[in-house]
Amino acid sequence: MATDALRVAAIDLGTNSFHMVIVEERPRKGIVEVDRVKDMICIGRGSISTKLLGEEAMQAGIAALKHFLVLARQHGVAPERVIAFATSAIREARNQGEFIRRVRDETGLQIRVISGKEEAEFIYYGVRNAVRLGNSPDLIFDIGGGSVEFVIADRFGVKLLESRKIGVARMFERFVTTDPVREHDIKLLEQFFASEMVSAAGKASELGVKRGIASSGTAENIARMIRSFNGEENDAPLNNTHITREDFSRLYREVLPLRSSERKRLTGLDEKRVDLIVPGLILFDIIFRIFDLGEIVISGSALREGMVLHYLQQHGDGTTHDEPDIRRESVYELGFRCNWNRSHSEQVAMLCLRLFDQLQTLHGLDGRYRELLEYAALLHNIGTFISISSHHKHSQYIIMNAELRGFTPAETLLIGNVARYHRKSPPSEKHAQYALLKPAARKAVDVLSGILRVANGLERGHRQNIISINASIGSGEISIGLRSRYEPDIEVWAAELMKSWLEEVLQKSIVFDSAFYE
Repeated sequence: MATDALRVAAIDLGTNSFHMVIVEERPRKGIVEVDRVKDMICIGRGSISTKLLGEEAMQAGIAALKHFLVLARQHGVAPERVIAFATSAIREARNQGEFIRRVRDETGLQIRVISGKEEAEFIYYGVRNAVRLGNSPDLIFDIGGGSVEFVIADRFGVKLLESRKIGVARMFERFVTTDPVREHDIKLLEQFFASEMVSAAGKASELGVKRGIASSGTAENIARMIRSFNGEENDAPLNNTHITREDFSRLYREVLPLRSSERKRLTGLDEKRVDLIVPGLILFDIIFRIFDLGEIVISGSALREGMVLHYLQQHGDGTTHDEPDIRRESVYELGFRCNWNRSHSEQVAMLCLRLFDQLQTLHGLDGRYRELLEYAALLHNIGTFISISSHHKHSQYIIMNAELRGFTPAETLLIGNVARYHRKSPPSEKHAQYALLKPAARKAVDVLSGILRVANGLERGHRQNIISINASIGSGEISIGLRSRYEPDIEVWAAELMKSWLEEVLQKSIVFDSAFYE
């Protein structure tokens, strides 16, 4: 491991699961996940009513932490760089001191028990690094075993931090008495959930909240089950997946009446969440209704990622900041990790944006596609990290599997397709990833890939020769004037070879005027 890299392990000791994430921070390359591990030991089982951690649960927890620490050490994490926070079940246990002492004596790990409000704050740090917050406030909620944290925030900051004792393990233990759950228990759960959300719902209504952002295993399981019900690929990254009210309602109606044995057979549902998903579904339904949300977005980051980010702000190189542009940051970080040619990529992106703007009356695409075109241009060549041959396909693969932060799966798919078609054959429905696109997105990929091909041709010499371009649209052709530092012979030659697809898409011929150079 290089000396300029900082590796940190963050352990989240939750009511249902113990999680650890190991990350590395490098200058310019940002924060890269090295490994993650989860053990659903359910340390809170039975302790929610007794307020005592059971001996068997404590032993299982200590054993899991020993394994975590071995893994962290094997990944080169220094002992002082392992941070561990305990949440609801341990926070409320009368014998928490005994458990923390035994962990320290047997492993050397120092556990910090955090308050519900601190937990909500760390969740906010994690979520805002995975899902882009906008000018309008969003409701962020994290469903744990013992508690649920509610945060209302926009890109300018936090408006509300709350922690409520309505976690799924707690609610299952208290309210669910039959299998399948009876209607009476559902009504009791709905009433209890609603009463605990009064203040958050009032604040959300006051601020005009319309979107929810959910983190935690329960939310991810719900998203996976919806994917399965819709016949979609279940292995794709969940971050920024959108759950509509309609899709959730269908899942709710079909799953809630099932017995535990029937739920076990559902694709996307963790075996150890077969019972806990019942209060989880009811909670999700109440949140949709009480907050009147149009959709809920899944965040792949939460408490432990927030722990890491907060730690790095205090101990890292200062590259993390208060209001991150997570989309642009993640694109640049991926470029640096793939040893990209930054100056070439930025030049191609600049030319793409000029062409997009000057041809807007022809293609009619809005600013959302302009942004995605820029990112596709910045990443179009990262596939050379694997090999030169077919690097356009490698670029698409890397983009599709890099889990870029802040992008929806549909946006990532579009960026990958545009990058894939910057050279060689144009888009075709015979290509699997292109065929996945909806008709409007296919049209956008056709236009954007055509622009990228021309821009890439105009940077064929990798010498940033073209200073500016000026496209003039005539009745039958587009004339593109070029101003360059030197004679742009190689650039015009390459652009001539690459222009045919954009000509076909825009239904106009393209000519280049290279008379202006310094």
